[in-house]
Amino acid sequence: MFSRAPLMALRRAAQGASRGSSTLMWASAATAVGAGGALLYLERNSAHANMEAEGLHPPSYPFPQKTLLGTFDHASIRRGFQVFKEVCAACHSLDLVHWRNLVDVAYTEEEVRAMAEEYEYRDGPDDKGEMFDRPGKLTDPIPRPYPNEEAARAANAGALPPDLSLITKARHGGVDYIYALLTGYSDPPPGVEVREGLNYNPYFPGGAIAMAQNIFDGVVEYEDGTPNTASQITKDVVTFLNWAAEPELDERKKMGLKAVLLFSMLTAVSLWVKRNRWQSLKTRKIAFAPPKAWDHKPTKKH
Repeated sequence: MFSRAPLMALRRAAQGASRGSSTLMWASAATAVGAGGALLYLERNSAHANMEAEGLHPPSYPFPQKTLLGTFDHASIRRGFQVFKEVCAACHSLDLVHWRNLVDVAYTEEEVRAMAEEYEYRDGPDDKGEMFDRPGKLTDPIPRPYPNEEAARAANAGALPPDLSLITKARHGGVDYIYALLTGYSDPPPGVEVREGLNYNPYFPGGAIAMAQNIFDGVVEYEDGTPNTASQITKDVVTFLNWAAEPELDERKKMGLKAVLLFSMLTAVSLWVKRNRWQSLKTRKIAFAPPKAWDHKPTKKH
């Protein structure tokens, strides 16, 4: 008869190895999570020799539209469009925004129509086959500052001012980057030389940007009496540019909230139906109960 001692020892060894492998697995998972978190932190808060070439990472600013259920400040959009017209429109275009897009967002239809009529647009041909100038209409795009790219470069020492229609989506960091860039102008630190005609801004890749600082305290006068500090002016124009890039943001969040509420209700109804209706069908047992008076006798085979 064989002894059970070696078998029990082998079983205890297997159990110990299993516990050891489980502990090792959890330790490996914890190490992987910690390493991933450390890499993410270093990626977002890294300091390295090539940081000047990439530009500083912007801080996070409390724009209300950035939150999960936050929406645009439409009064800020109205003020931001004023800033764009008086400050930014001298160099930058807004090709994807038409006058009609501003109706019921920041202005009434009458206000937008009056603003559009202040500009003249080339149209035609007429009945004589000639082009003519006419006042702007709601269907016209926001006018460009330059007729073409060559004229824009010639007026800005070879630099092409970018179109601002999608600028908050076209730059890493979005609204935070644009705000940090517009408020980040400063004198270059010791040891940093900036070529003539450029301006130092640590948030711009390379640190030298052709656009000069254009936003200062009091550069515009708000009609609603809002303090016209540089930070407030920058916040308003960045909010307007964010709306220009994502005009559907408010409606998208509203539809998303409705969808979440609807699917939550449907999920609750589905769980109730499964538990109180379908569960009884799944666990049903069908059994045959013969009548008591049924005397069944097997027949004999001949």
